[in-house]
Amino acid sequence: MAVARSILVKAVNTGLWSLKRSRLRSFQLAQTVRALSTIMSPPSKAIVYEHHGPPDSVTRVIELSPVEVKENQVCVKMLAAPINPSDVNRIEGVYPVRPQVPAVGGYEGVGEVYSVGSAVKGLLPGDLVIPSPPSSGTWQTYVVKDQDMWHKISKDSPIEYAATVTVNPLTALRMLEDFTTLNSGDSIVQNGATSIVGQCVIQLAKFRGIHSINIIRDRAGSDEVKEKLKALGADEVFTESQLEVKNVKGLLSNIPEPAMGFNCVGGSAASLVLKFLRQGGTMVTYGGMSKKPITVSTSSFIFKDLSLRGFWLQKWLSADKAKECRHMVDYLLCLAQEGKLKYEMELVPFDNFHTALDKAIGKLGSQPKQVIKF
Repeated sequence: MAVARSILVKAVNTGLWSLKRSRLRSFQLAQTVRALSTIMSPPSKAIVYEHHGPPDSVTRVIELSPVEVKENQVCVKMLAAPINPSDVNRIEGVYPVRPQVPAVGGYEGVGEVYSVGSAVKGLLPGDLVIPSPPSSGTWQTYVVKDQDMWHKISKDSPIEYAATVTVNPLTALRMLEDFTTLNSGDSIVQNGATSIVGQCVIQLAKFRGIHSINIIRDRAGSDEVKEKLKALGADEVFTESQLEVKNVKGLLSNIPEPAMGFNCVGGSAASLVLKFLRQGGTMVTYGGMSKKPITVSTSSFIFKDLSLRGFWLQKWLSADKAKECRHMVDYLLCLAQEGKLKYEMELVPFDNFHTALDKAIGKLGSQPKQVIKF
């Protein structure tokens, strides 16, 4: 009996061990299959900053390890991304909304789909995409984000315009449409006319039959700048010193007093915009490049009933505007593709990033928009 019981126990133990080994092999096989099916991004080069400060001091280029592309994610090989003033402000730590450090720089750009997760639909390798709404971390060679963060655009879109369409041109479009009704024959006035927003305002206004009065700062070559802006569709272009007269409106020929003004400079340049506005006009401020406050006379409020408003694209985008934003981006890219919307940019190889940064922060004088090409 004891021998029989021993044989039975041994048989049972052998069977259990065989079962355990079988399950172990199945588990190991499943892990192997899972590992083989996991999609990883390639290693990436990125421009990072580990603390806030002067961008030319705190940014550096590093190598990032591959990351897993999860089932609802898309890995994009970046093609180009601009250096915007807001990018600089984020690095400096003075922008109201900024990523936690350490962080990868950049906020908009364009790329090509490299790989997609198993549950992704509607995007395939080779598709041209932009982050929409824009999001931090575009200054790197490969970016992995959820599918709904990417917007597919036409492959015929000019790369440099696709990289820059979301922040500046969209700001120009929204300001023209969001604050007052502008009809054909009306006019607007703006400072900072040489900025990309300013150039876009000129062209988008022209399409609508709206006249533009443009203010630029005094500098060498201002006559050439005036001609460039007029070639874009500007009706009038004045340097700030030309407006040091009592009645600026007397400088206008057949252009009506503007109903709307745009200010991105502040200080005395903002006051010049206010001087042009008609009774009940509105000035919208979207930047403050001079870092000087806006001063408004009491009479401007009492006797002219002027309104002062502000525009911040990031706040507008956060108000559940993603779908609307994408329609407008497509419209703007269509204009760019047709040559109806253009602005000056300089494409710079990724390896020359710090030279581009020096240009973007003004260390090398007035420069066109710097766009990093990966």
